Amino acid sequence: MNRFRLFRGVLVMVTFFVTFCLAQAQPEKVVIDAHAPGRPFPHFWEQAFGSGRAILTLRESYRNDLREVKKVTEFSYVRFHNILHDEDGVYDEDAQGHPIYNFAYVDQIYDGLLQNGVRPFVEISFMPKKLALRQDVHPFWYKQIVSPPKDYKKWDDLIRTLAQHLVDRYGLDEVSKWYFEVWNEPNIDFWSGDPKQATYFELYDHTARALKAVSPRLRVGGPATSSAHWVDAFIQHAAANNVPTDFISSHGYADDTVQDLFGTNEDLSMDQRVCRAIKKVHDQIAASRRPDLPLMWTEWNVPSFGMLHARDTTYVGAALADDIRQCDGLVEIMSFWTFSDVFEENGPKHEPFDGGFGLVALGGIKKPSYTAFALLHKLGSERIVEGSDPGNILVTRERDGSLAIAAWNLVDPDKKGPERRLEFEINGVPPNSRVRLSRADSEHGNTLAAYKKMGSPEYPSQAQVRELNRVAEETSVEDMRLSKGSIELQVPVNGVLLLEIPKT
Repeated sequence: MNRFRLFRGVLVMVTFFVTFCLAQAQPEKVVIDAHAPGRPFPHFWEQAFGSGRAILTLRESYRNDLREVKKVTEFSYVRFHNILHDEDGVYDEDAQGHPIYNFAYVDQIYDGLLQNGVRPFVEISFMPKKLALRQDVHPFWYKQIVSPPKDYKKWDDLIRTLAQHLVDRYGLDEVSKWYFEVWNEPNIDFWSGDPKQATYFELYDHTARALKAVSPRLRVGGPATSSAHWVDAFIQHAAANNVPTDFISSHGYADDTVQDLFGTNEDLSMDQRVCRAIKKVHDQIAASRRPDLPLMWTEWNVPSFGMLHARDTTYVGAALADDIRQCDGLVEIMSFWTFSDVFEENGPKHEPFDGGFGLVALGGIKKPSYTAFALLHKLGSERIVEGSDPGNILVTRERDGSLAIAAWNLVDPDKKGPERRLEFEINGVPPNSRVRLSRADSEHGNTLAAYKKMGSPEYPSQAQVRELNRVAEETSVEDMRLSKGSIELQVPVNGVLLLEIPKT
C-alpha cells in the first residue's frame, strides 16, 4: 500500500512536470486585427522632460544632451527649477528697497531652448534672496531659498514684469504656448510657508492673477505637489475664489511609498504606483467643479531600487513601456525627470552611471533608457485595444495604416524571471508581409554593459564616449517576414521589441 502511494505521488509529480514543460514550450499567442477600431494615442510620455536647474541650460553639455534627446523623441517642453534664483540675477533692490530687475540670463536661458526647438514649461521658483520673508535655505547643493515673499506687492510686480518682458521679447502667440507652473512641491521642504497649504494657495493666487494681468492667454497651473497631494483641495480653493487655473500639475515617483501616495498600506508594486497615482488625481479632477482641467504630471521616473541603480539599466525600457500602457488616457503630459545627468542637486557628478535620473550620462553617454525612448517613439498615433492580449503589449497604428507593435518583459531588478516567447498572429495584412524588428535589451543598446567592459573609466575620453554611443545608436534592426500571418519572437528579461509592419 505504501509503495502504491509512493508510485502515485511520483506519477503526479512527473505529470505536473511534463505539463509545466509543455506549457513553457508553448508561446503566448497575441492575435491582432490590423483593421480593428482604434483610438487616439498621443505620445504623452515624450512631450516634456525635466532637467537640472535653470542656469545649467547655458552649458554646452546641457544643450548637446538636449539636442540628442530631441532627435529621438521630438519633445516639445522642458521644465526646471530656479528661474528666479539669485545666480540668474533676476531680482535685486537698491538702498531704498526699490526693485531692480535684470532678465539678461533669463533671455539666454529661454533663447537657447527655443533655438533648439523646445519651449519652457516655466516653473516659477525659487525666492530671490532680497524678496524673501526669511532666509530659509533648502539643503540642495545650490541652496535655493524656499520662503514666501516678504512683500506680495513686490512679488506681484516681479511676476508681471517678467511675464510682460517675455511677451515683449518672444511675442504673445509664442508665450501663450508655454505653461507657467507655480512653485515646486510646496507640500514638502521646498516651501516654508506656515501653514503650508494656505500660504501656498496665497502664493498661487497672487502669481496666477499677476500672469493673467499681462494676458489672459498665458497658461497657469499648480499645485505642483509631490506624491499626488492637495489636488482636490486646490481645485476647490481655485473654484471657490475664482482663481485662474488652466491645468493641474502634480508629481509622483515609482519609489514613493504607498502610504504617501494613497494613504493606505496596501501591497502595491512599485511598477504600478505612478499610474495609480495619476489615476487618483485624474479621478479627483473628474469629480471636481473643474472636470475639464488637463493633468500635467511634471515629475516622475521609474524606481531606482537603491544601490542597484536601475535607472542606468535596461530595466528602464520595460518599465517605461508598461507605464505608457497603464497611464494611457489618464494624463495630458508626463514629464520624465530628467533628460540629462547635467544635474547638480547633490553637487557636481563624479562619474557616469551613478544611478542618475537622466537618459544621457555624464560626458554625453547615452544610457539604455535613451535607446528605449528612441524605440518607443516609433509607436503609432492610434492604439488598437481589441484582440487577445497577454499583457505587456501595445498595438498601435499610423494614419497610413502601418502597424507598430511593442512588447516587453518587465522583471524587477531584485527578482529573476524567464524570457517571454510570443507568437503574433496578425490578421488583415498579407500573410507574408514584411516586418521590421527593433530591439532594446541586454544585448542591444546596452551602453552600461559596454562601459563596464571598457573598465568603467571615471573620465571617459571623447573616443570612448563615441564608441559607447555607437552601441546606443546601433540597435539591432532585422528585416523579416510573416509566415502564414504569424511570427514567433523571444523577449529577454527587461527587453523591449518593436515590430513595424508597413502598409502594403
